[in-house]
Amino acid sequence: MSNAFGALEAGMRRGWIEFRQKVTSAWDLWGEVWLWVIALVVMYMLRGRTVPGTDFSLGAQAVPGILGFSIVYTGLLGLSMALTTEREDGTLLRMKAVPDGMRGYLVGKVLSRAGVTVACLVLMLVPAALVFDGLAVGRATSWATLLWVVALGLVALLPFGAIVGALSAGVRGIGLLTLPVMGLLGISGIFHPITALPGWVQAVAQVFPVYWLGLGMRSALLPDHLALAELGGSWRHAETVAVLGGWALLGFVIAPVVLRRMARRA
Repeated sequence: MSNAFGALEAGMRRGWIEFRQKVTSAWDLWGEVWLWVIALVVMYMLRGRTVPGTDFSLGAQAVPGILGFSIVYTGLLGLSMALTTEREDGTLLRMKAVPDGMRGYLVGKVLSRAGVTVACLVLMLVPAALVFDGLAVGRATSWATLLWVVALGLVALLPFGAIVGALSAGVRGIGLLTLPVMGLLGISGIFHPITALPGWVQAVAQVFPVYWLGLGMRSALLPDHLALAELGGSWRHAETVAVLGGWALLGFVIAPVVLRRMARRA
């Protein structure tokens, strides 16, 4: 038990140090957000267009999807890339020599990437709230929903970023392993409701956490009447908590096992 608490403490210290180094480097931080800043600029140029059948701005409707996509990309894929790089430079091998080192390493990486992802979200959400009309940022319930959706989405996705990094053959192999992730993004309706997709695609999308992350982000930032375009005509918060929570539990059970096996092969 004491080793477990020691690993947790060491992981928290490691996560804080890595997070602080990242957010105090303007270049590193810009490298995390530049793609999403461009996406927001494009959506701002489309703000005069409306969602079909409504008077709601198409640009504003896309903001939750951009923020949700950034969680997947910055969190899941960013963690997998970092883990693959540190496996090749020997960091993971050194962690293997420390009692409960892999557990502490995983905790540190999850916390640091979560912190960086949240920092990037804040950098994008604040200006988006100022320039896009219609976002439900004036309600306390919207911020409360955003908080738990982001937190639960991160703990559901980040362990699988570690798993992807552990299973990759190297930095170049990340590209092949991320193809299924990009395909999942394509069918999960992270930018829009999936009601227009075939029924079997909708069923597959709802198994995975990306769909529920996108739905949760829309529920936090869009007006309630837009829920009519979603499956079931509602935001389905209870189902979102259940699915994201289940994936989080599964990820934190599997990820340490995969990391230990990877370290043994190193």
